[in-house]
Amino acid sequence: MRTFLTILGVGVGIGTVLFLVSLGYGLQNTILSQITSADALLTIDVTPGSSAAIALDQDSLSKFSQMQNVAEVSPVVTLNSQFSIGELTGDGLVYAVSPSYFRLSGMTTQLGELFKDTDTNSIIISSAGAELFNLEPAKILNKEIALTLLTTEKNDEGFEEVKAVKRENKYVVKGVIEDDSSSFVFIPMQSVSDLKIDKFSAIKVKVKDEKFMENSRNQIIDMGFLASALSDTIDQAKKIFKIIQIILALFGLVALIVSAIGMFNTMTVTLLERINEIGIMRSIGASKGDIKKIFLIESVLMGLLGGVFGIILGYLGGEVANFGINLLAKNFGGQSLSLFYIPAWFVGFILVFSTVIGFLTGVFPSMRASRLNPLDALRYK
Repeated sequence: MRTFLTILGVGVGIGTVLFLVSLGYGLQNTILSQITSADALLTIDVTPGSSAAIALDQDSLSKFSQMQNVAEVSPVVTLNSQFSIGELTGDGLVYAVSPSYFRLSGMTTQLGELFKDTDTNSIIISSAGAELFNLEPAKILNKEIALTLLTTEKNDEGFEEVKAVKRENKYVVKGVIEDDSSSFVFIPMQSVSDLKIDKFSAIKVKVKDEKFMENSRNQIIDMGFLASALSDTIDQAKKIFKIIQIILALFGLVALIVSAIGMFNTMTVTLLERINEIGIMRSIGASKGDIKKIFLIESVLMGLLGGVFGIILGYLGGEVANFGINLLAKNFGGQSLSLFYIPAWFVGFILVFSTVIGFLTGVFPSMRASRLNPLDALRYK
């Protein structure tokens, strides 16, 4: 019973470490999966440089497309605009993009779907844009929106002036993007082709492989443009999560240290109870090495079994906690998430680590047992 309780204590310590570390990994995977995709990690965001002479235009788009390691480019045009639904009108930004822009941005809709190449009069609106018309995201789907685009043109004197261009055809809301901070819409690039806009506000450049990212970005910077990548943000986020995982593991390590002390205590008590037995084994021919091996094997098995129990307890604890959190989220109108993730390599590490802990706690008792004088051991009461 004492041995079983010791193994269970080690299992609780190991389980606590596994529970907390898997929570750290789960939070990392959940958050990063919401903000990125595989294509987005290979994409460079290019914006105009500080010099007004260097602009993003068709010539720049062609240069990016012809770069050796570039797989795809997708420009975006940004315009100020007025949105109208019935008699209600609001101000916001219009982003004219191709469907590939959404994929390279890792963008998804809260409701509805993104438009495709064949959609010419579809529009994607932000949730803040829906609030301009006092509509919930679900109720603005399939509504018709009239747009008045504000463009700039040079007059005969060479000065830029703002021109309002009202689109004849109305756009149908096909999807809603969750963004409560700013009012904007996405429209197909081809629907503004008649405006003959020759400058872009940004261009997304996708490279063929991650290993080409740094070189391609440097080439773009050398052209005079500003270039950033979502992968930089992801790397920073991973470093932050790594610190969080270490902190959580340290909390669990406290429980593991307590368990290790309990295992050492059990092995010490076992030694005292078996001194006569050790004397008998030594007197009938057992060597010091045999005695040492007996105690070490017992402590290693206790550590290994504690690791197995710990993995089971950590996994079950994560499943129960995840179920409870998702149940609360569902009751409050949230969505279900998987907040715990256990990497396969960490399970193997736990087993090896618990076995090593068992070995270390058995070293002193085994050495002490092997050094006992057989005659003194037989006389011990």
